[in-house]
Amino acid sequence: MRFGMRTCPVRLLVIHPGVENMPVTSPIQAPPARVSPAPVETLYQFNESPLLARQSRQESNARSYPRRIPLALKRAKGLYVEDVEGRTFIDCLAGAGTLALGHNHPVVIEAIQQVLADELPLHTLDLTTPVKDRFVQDLFGLLPAALAAEAKIQFCGPTGTDAVEAALKLVRTATGRSTVLSFQGGYHGMSQGALSLMGSLGPKKPLGALLSNGVQFMPYPYDYRCPFGLGGAEGIKANLHYLENLLNDPEAGVQLPAAVIVEVVQGEGGVIPADLDWLRGLRRITEQAGVALIVDEIQSGFGRTGKMFAFEHAGIIPDVVVLSKAIGGSLPLAVVVYRDWLDTWLPGAHAGTFRGNQMAMAAGSAVMRYLVEHNVSAHAAAMGERLSEHLHILQRDFAELGDIRGRGLMLGVELVDPTGKPDALGHPPVHARLAPRLQRECLKRGLILELGGRQGGVVRFLPPLIITAAEIDRVAEIFRRALEAAVAEA
Repeated sequence: MRFGMRTCPVRLLVIHPGVENMPVTSPIQAPPARVSPAPVETLYQFNESPLLARQSRQESNARSYPRRIPLALKRAKGLYVEDVEGRTFIDCLAGAGTLALGHNHPVVIEAIQQVLADELPLHTLDLTTPVKDRFVQDLFGLLPAALAAEAKIQFCGPTGTDAVEAALKLVRTATGRSTVLSFQGGYHGMSQGALSLMGSLGPKKPLGALLSNGVQFMPYPYDYRCPFGLGGAEGIKANLHYLENLLNDPEAGVQLPAAVIVEVVQGEGGVIPADLDWLRGLRRITEQAGVALIVDEIQSGFGRTGKMFAFEHAGIIPDVVVLSKAIGGSLPLAVVVYRDWLDTWLPGAHAGTFRGNQMAMAAGSAVMRYLVEHNVSAHAAAMGERLSEHLHILQRDFAELGDIRGRGLMLGVELVDPTGKPDALGHPPVHARLAPRLQRECLKRGLILELGGRQGGVVRFLPPLIITAAEIDRVAEIFRRALEAAVAEA
């Protein structure tokens, strides 16, 4: 891709529309991960443009990304975005994981154009159409057979948080119970019901008691900062024992819940992958207790972790799966897929004016077929391994890289202060001041990354799944230079 504008410090690579012609191999079989010397850097400077100034004046104080990524974007293709000043950036945020195939992928554009050319209805509420039927068949075809055989689907308002709201209604209606167990560090959206499930206290504090009813929080298997001070297999064992005891102890003080909701990889919470044995134990415990298991795959679904769905790594079958982001092929769409034993709610129990987004369904079908036809999940797994290898090499020279974790192309680096007091497991504290400096240094070099985790101390990598090995190497080189600059400034 070439935008044909002023000189940019990022060396643009040839953009492939997808991963055709690229054999799916491991990073070891592929050319070795290596960083080539880059030319002398030309750093971007960020002065407020008229567009950004107007945004600051006119948009809500609740706006978030522009405060950390002060860009006014003009166009985009594949892995790259261009701002109004003609600067090009590598996008490793990708709509918070929405853009599985990157910006404006040909199969997505073709699907959208075909909907318009065929004069298909764009707004249908929950009436069916051939496009909607195709979408459902494509989605069910991706599910594990045991889930697909008894699956039902609810189309929601076009956001992940509305799908979470629908899932809460679903399980509470079916079980007649109201309590839901969520996990520390969890993120499930910003509407009131979903917000009540969130681990982070910041967004919840202004609403106070409104969010205090019906949710109990459990420790998540955060191995690097084990909540039991144990880590490893002993930490997992203690975690599962705690949960099982809670559900079976008549003096535990917690009503038997309608459901447990979990992210297989906590995204906003700091890219924390749940141990696979823990996930299997969680499924066993919930099944034995008659408690529905809701898996939130809003960010982790559709190939991002190296499997079509992140829960497949553990070989479990959830009762409910919440899906959004990549499912709409870059357009707004959200659904809940669930096992038919839960389908007891009444007609109209959940609705939404824009749940019939035909253009998003057409684009989503195109993305799902592409993911399968080109084995993109395996490619994401291989590219994730390659990026992780780069980061572990950097870790040898930078003690500030505390923990490198994730699955597939959902990776995070927890930054630590090596001079700080270690915790019970011997790990230094989070380096909250370094993270925003590192993010800024990456942006100055043409790389868009986001932060997450406790105190915002985790750098997150969520690139489009079609990223190539050469582009992974380039991302790693930029990250290295930015890290050198950020650490030197500390």
